[in-house]
Amino acid sequence: MLLGKDARRTLLVVQPRGDPVAAARQVRDVALPEGVDATFAGNPVVYAEVLDLLSWFLLAIPPLVLALLLAVFTLTLGRPRLAALAVLPAVLGSLWTFGLLFAWGVEVDLITVIVPVFVIVMGSADGLHFVSHLQDAATRGESRTGRVGAALREVGVPMILTTLSTAAGFLSLIATGVAPLQQLGAFVATGIALAGAISYFTLPALMSRLDVQGTPRGVGKGLVRGVEWLAARRAAAWVLVVPLLAFAGWYAPRLSVDSDPLFYFPREHPVRQSFRAVEDAFGGATPLFGEFALDPGAPLKPQLAAIRDRARALEDLPGVRRVVSLADILPRVPASRRDALLRGEGDLPFGPMAREDGLRFVFLPGDYDAGDVSTWRNAAQDAPEIRILSGTPMLFQQLSHTVARAQVRSLGVAFALVALLLWLTYRRLGRALLALAPISLTVAVVLGFMAATGFHLNLITVVASSIVLGVGIDYALHLIAAIEHARRAAPDGRGWVRRGLRVATRPIVANALGIAVGLSALQLSPLRPHHQISFLMWVAMLVAALATLVLIPAASPRRGFEERPDGAHLDR
Repeated sequence: MLLGKDARRTLLVVQPRGDPVAAARQVRDVALPEGVDATFAGNPVVYAEVLDLLSWFLLAIPPLVLALLLAVFTLTLGRPRLAALAVLPAVLGSLWTFGLLFAWGVEVDLITVIVPVFVIVMGSADGLHFVSHLQDAATRGESRTGRVGAALREVGVPMILTTLSTAAGFLSLIATGVAPLQQLGAFVATGIALAGAISYFTLPALMSRLDVQGTPRGVGKGLVRGVEWLAARRAAAWVLVVPLLAFAGWYAPRLSVDSDPLFYFPREHPVRQSFRAVEDAFGGATPLFGEFALDPGAPLKPQLAAIRDRARALEDLPGVRRVVSLADILPRVPASRRDALLRGEGDLPFGPMAREDGLRFVFLPGDYDAGDVSTWRNAAQDAPEIRILSGTPMLFQQLSHTVARAQVRSLGVAFALVALLLWLTYRRLGRALLALAPISLTVAVVLGFMAATGFHLNLITVVASSIVLGVGIDYALHLIAAIEHARRAAPDGRGWVRRGLRVATRPIVANALGIAVGLSALQLSPLRPHHQISFLMWVAMLVAALATLVLIPAASPRRGFEERPDGAHLDR
């Protein structure tokens, strides 16, 4: 039980007293004699490593996210000062939200550590749209207060709606029933609400005191022209939608839950290597424990023989390396010690292994998958001798089922909240469905992309679809508002879709790129799920922006694209 097959390695069992993470750190830092090497595995080692990595994450990643976001916004707005002002509400919302998180005693973990990142990149949308429209008003020669008023008339209502829709996407995580996901949803929604309030009230008041120059010549003009050309051709919508729907339809049904308990770490991370070394030598690095029932009034020897037979039967199950109980140990110890061990006395590697009516056993797995864990569970339930079998693999399997249910619940709640918001806003079913179409396509593509790349669902990626729904719907709300505003202002009832596109395209694309580029900083995180969420948000934001700018104009009347003979609609 304690020796490896080569007789050069031995299993050291550490039973923590008090905080297991602190114990793991102390044991890991012990100086070993020369020629002796130690490899540590087990849940406390994983948690200690994750917490150490999160400290580095908090110091490095949020500032890098902010720097990348500022770079994208500067390229879009043409002026660094305006980019900083556009991001200011999100930065303040992030700081206040993290302050609330600590004030309420919430501990930072793998999930809540990305709260400030999400608030910064997703809470900056309203500030960007407002400043972009303010620039347009300044280009038209409006006064300080006049351009603030014009920007709020054009984008004020969409700013409120997008704040609500993004917050709704995150609040849908409360329906998952998983405490860390619920905390993530509640705190990010709070941060986005704070950023939205600052963008709507404080930022306009500040901008009314500043001189703002118009949009620099050429900034984003080529992009706007390209989108306008693409949107004017309805065939482009079919060319976009059909392949994406086929991709999502093929891959999304194959999406599965990640069954790897070490999903936090890249494949070559030292923690993974340590676990593999322990598994190769002794079996599972995270053993399961169980108990065989024992009848105190019946003869002992036949019961011990039956328990040994049951242990060998368990070893025949797939993914099982070894099963050891006191029934296996007793024949190998002096007779003078046997009674003490049966009373739960004496020193054994895994502590006391007997009580009056039961024998504890250690279940060491080898290479296994989720199906093997289900087989173990069923075998334990079907065997009357086995009172209980539990351990990390079983707990993680249950967590996997919870994650799968969380995906369905959160996505359903997110769609319901956003659909209700659209209905209350437009009071027209057709327009509400039109606003939902691009983001529905985007969610399907994201789920398909997860399955195609082998990312699968885990505690981090499960939030992607709900977040994408809450954030991506913003683009439809802004574009529809811009088109409607242009339609009301159209002097001859023509060309309003083109004018709406010219107003909304630049901030929509900038926001999509800002989120994608900003979250690229997660690639520097030492934790694998953060890399995955970064890739997913690139796919999601680009598909959401493109689908919005193509599908919604494609559903508009052709008169919305007609130009006057003198080309006046081309000028602001």
